[in-house]
Amino acid sequence: MDKSATHHPTVAHPHVEHAHEELGFWRTYVFSVDHKWIGIQYAVTGLLFLLFGFTLMMLMRWQLAYPGRPIPLIGGLFGQDKAPGGIMLPEFYNQLGAMHGTIMVFMGVVPLAVGGFGNFVLPLQIGAPDMAFPKINMMSYWAYFLGGVTMLASFFMPGGAAQSGWTSYPPLSVINQGQQTMWLIGMMFLITSSLLGSLNFITTTVQLRAKGLSWMRLPFFVWAQFVTSFLLLLAFPPLEAAGILQLMDKVAGTSFFMPSGLVVSNRIVTSMTGIAQGSVASGGGNPLLWQHLFWFLAHPEVYVLILPAMGIVSEIIANNTRKPLWGYRALVYSLVFLGFMSFIVWAHHMFMTGMGTTMSAFFQTTTMIISIPSVVILTALLMSLVGASIRFTTPMLFALAFLPMFGIGGLTGLPLGLAPSDIHLHDTYYVIGHFHYVVAPGTIFALFGGVYYWFPKATGRKMNDLLGQLHFWGSLVAINLVFFPMFIEGLAGMNRRMYDGGAQFAHTKSVLYWNVVQGYAAWALGLFQLFFIVNFFMSIKWGKAVDRNPWEATTLEWAAPSPPPHGNFLTEPIAYRAPYEYSVPGAAKDFTPQFEPERA
Repeated sequence: MDKSATHHPTVAHPHVEHAHEELGFWRTYVFSVDHKWIGIQYAVTGLLFLLFGFTLMMLMRWQLAYPGRPIPLIGGLFGQDKAPGGIMLPEFYNQLGAMHGTIMVFMGVVPLAVGGFGNFVLPLQIGAPDMAFPKINMMSYWAYFLGGVTMLASFFMPGGAAQSGWTSYPPLSVINQGQQTMWLIGMMFLITSSLLGSLNFITTTVQLRAKGLSWMRLPFFVWAQFVTSFLLLLAFPPLEAAGILQLMDKVAGTSFFMPSGLVVSNRIVTSMTGIAQGSVASGGGNPLLWQHLFWFLAHPEVYVLILPAMGIVSEIIANNTRKPLWGYRALVYSLVFLGFMSFIVWAHHMFMTGMGTTMSAFFQTTTMIISIPSVVILTALLMSLVGASIRFTTPMLFALAFLPMFGIGGLTGLPLGLAPSDIHLHDTYYVIGHFHYVVAPGTIFALFGGVYYWFPKATGRKMNDLLGQLHFWGSLVAINLVFFPMFIEGLAGMNRRMYDGGAQFAHTKSVLYWNVVQGYAAWALGLFQLFFIVNFFMSIKWGKAVDRNPWEATTLEWAAPSPPPHGNFLTEPIAYRAPYEYSVPGAAKDFTPQFEPERA
């Protein structure tokens, strides 16, 4: 048991007096400054965006399985400019692809993992009454909301949504007639939201920890959010700058990313203004500059997606194995090292750009190195299961599934980090399979586990176990049938971003049938999400009422009432021990919470 000296942060907690003015509807539920409600706003909005992004993917799956056939039931709703006669045009497919990736990453997973769970859980786990800057916290959510609305509005504007992939590579993104301008403006809002939020998380973690909560007594979830916040703070500004430069290329006739001598429709142009006016602009820009600025953000962004998931899974595993996390310090040090290394691997996305062998060797080496802390974390979580009497609760099922799914995602990434194999696999469905195994059955499964785990803390009620298990098992089977065949297709040479699924190429004929299998699996996956949606809303009102600590957990958030009141805690919390004191020899019960005083 941790007997280290107690830690006393310099900021006092105003827990003693909870009297506060009664706020009206707008300040309570819309423009709230309470971290718990802002976390719920982030979580619900993120889940809605995930559902919308998933719906776009189901439309794409129809087109890939049955190219040239009218979309059933809803095909006529898209209009003649997108789907004449219900048959999807290539331009509309490109819109769906670009917006699916953008929505799922920037408007779904990150806001739910960081904005939702981070806002709701982190202050509770460190014993804080709120975030350090409540009004900035509110502003962070509304900047995110405005960014999301801007992105969605682009679907209804002339030319439709952005069509240049979620990576928005120039010169295509600049000369394309889709609403790339709206995409860029939306990204400005989303990036600003993340910067405001990350500053808040870092300050809160450093300044507002409860008495006794030294750094090595922090729950692993807090460490994960803390490192994630540094990644957001340091990696997003280059992309915001790049977005402004691309916006200038798009609307002001500059050519930061537009090369000289570009020929479009038999005309030499170098900017969007040049295309519109039928004239030649200055040129001299570099498209590869965008790739460097984008991937300098987007590779740390991969760890922004996965680190909060690791934190959630760690909390659930410790609770349901009734054991301390195996190798807590090794987990923390690996997390910090992972965060640092994520900034020096970005160019492994760019092996095909003609970089020299020296730079290629450097980024291959750093990519292999960054796999080491990931393996340490995964191994520590697997070792935590050894010898445990596991409680197979719904959150635990999702946490357990995360381990092999993330393992498959990481393992299949290694060939992409080596230039010789990446040359053959680049821009094939193998890349899609790799990334989605990390994010979908990896991160999103962890997020589902987190919803089931902390739902009682947010509402005072538990979600239904039967519906939760149906949701889990159906999703696990369907999601693997969607993504595993992508490795087979990619190894056969099937290119990504083909609106007909590669049917026009002879070398993909032997694997085209997998598109049909993936289509049915994707639609089945959508059906199984109905169990979660019904369970979520039904349980808010009719779920089984529980006390403040239904999982018999040890971290500080379970000292607060469920749901927590204004100020979170009825008395000022004090951390007396390490975060995962389960099954302590000689203890009266199999869990000893951080907030329980030492017995004489």
